[in-house]
Amino acid sequence: MFSSDTAVWIVFPVILPLVAGLLCFLFKRGTFGIALAAAIGNFFVVSFLIYQMLVYGPMRCYIGGWHPPLGISLRSDGPALLMLLMTAATGLAITLYARGYFLFRISDPLRAQRHKRQQHYFWPLWMLLLTGLNGLFLSADIFNLYVTLELIAISAAPLAALSGKPASLRASYRYLLISLIGSLTYLLGVVFLYRSCGVLDLALLQNLAGNRLAITTALVLLTVGLMLKTALVPLHFWLPPAHANALAPVSVILSALVVKASFYLLFRFWFEIFAPIISLSSLNFMGTLGALAIFWGAIQAMRQQRLKLMVAYSTVSQLGYLFVAFPLSMFVDGGQAWSIVVFIALTHACAKSAMFMVAGNVYLHLGHDRIKSLKGVRSSQPITVFAYGIAGVSLMGLPPSGAFIAKWMLLSTSFASLQYWWAVVIAGGSLLAMIYVFRVMSNFFVIPEGESSKKNVSLSPLLEWPPLILALISLFLGLISPWVLKIVLYKDSGLFAQIFQGGLP
Repeated sequence: MFSSDTAVWIVFPVILPLVAGLLCFLFKRGTFGIALAAAIGNFFVVSFLIYQMLVYGPMRCYIGGWHPPLGISLRSDGPALLMLLMTAATGLAITLYARGYFLFRISDPLRAQRHKRQQHYFWPLWMLLLTGLNGLFLSADIFNLYVTLELIAISAAPLAALSGKPASLRASYRYLLISLIGSLTYLLGVVFLYRSCGVLDLALLQNLAGNRLAITTALVLLTVGLMLKTALVPLHFWLPPAHANALAPVSVILSALVVKASFYLLFRFWFEIFAPIISLSSLNFMGTLGALAIFWGAIQAMRQQRLKLMVAYSTVSQLGYLFVAFPLSMFVDGGQAWSIVVFIALTHACAKSAMFMVAGNVYLHLGHDRIKSLKGVRSSQPITVFAYGIAGVSLMGLPPSGAFIAKWMLLSTSFASLQYWWAVVIAGGSLLAMIYVFRVMSNFFVIPEGESSKKNVSLSPLLEWPPLILALISLFLGLISPWVLKIVLYKDSGLFAQIFQGGLP
């Protein structure tokens, strides 16, 4: 048995879903049980890794005992483990929701075979994508990061095409093409770096990266590739159709998790590996794109007639806050910068998962997701509508959500640094979010004259409870903010004992 202080535990979040994915490919029966066991195991392993870091400090595992620059390694630290926890918690909810979703669709005898085929391909692809996400958050090698990006792309594109409808096929093909262009651009940046520095390990690169033309060119290529995958305005055109036309569980995966992975890398490169060569003008440029994303995505969300498209454009808008943090992060320490983006990412992952699950439930209930025709849904699906409302509060950034904590830190930094225009952007984005969230909510609560409710279709608890739990997590994330901040800022050992002795604020 492995002792609790060994770094070998870091490989388990990669191995567990990978083995589960291979088993799901090999067997036609019991695939949900395999995926659920992997998702639960992944959650407990990630929880243990957080405990391990709090007790023993950040860990680094050298695969095969080979040390860099020859070998490759995985490492765990505060931001990486919080992103892993986000993936594990959301992934467990997605696994349960997907089970309820496919059971509901298969219960229709006219299309049962079609949905059985979709389910057969969903589980192995979902497990492979989870492998890629976990590998990306843990990898400490810039080429292995490319491998995990590719694994995510080749899993996500087929998932986006699973519905088989022409719109989803076109959207997934476009997504695959854009993702490949992003990967090739990223790979070209890796080549430039290796030619200049001769190493691929991130820690070694951090020491060698200087203000040279080759390094700057490499950073530009890496940034463009990751911006494409993150769908930052104006490179966002592929996201709304891909997310809106996919099956509901797939929309959740793409919006809550996949776009966060590429952003995580981008932030890590800009504020850790290449921080010495980043200029204020480049940070302001990224912040300006983020501001455009906030307003453009919100305005488009207000104009949409379909619920899933509205939620998809909301993702474009909410991603903008992550980039507005770039220029403001220059005026805070590294730990606080990470705290801002981690709170935004965690809140958005939970809230947006809940919203796409709600949209999926509405579609299963009504057979469409036209916003104007959602009247009366509240009376037939109270839990689903309640989950939508809670998730909407989190997206607006109202207290006590995690988004409120992040936006409060952004606003405070904006005023403290006398950059008031960023405060206007943040407040304006929240106001627009309030408008598009309430536009849908008002339709949920209206009961058409002469009708007591819509079709009486009962939904499984697997469809109703995962979005509600995720929405509640996003709302109350702000209440546990001291613990989250301490994990991000973790430096000293023995913190675990402090937490359970009430030593933290």
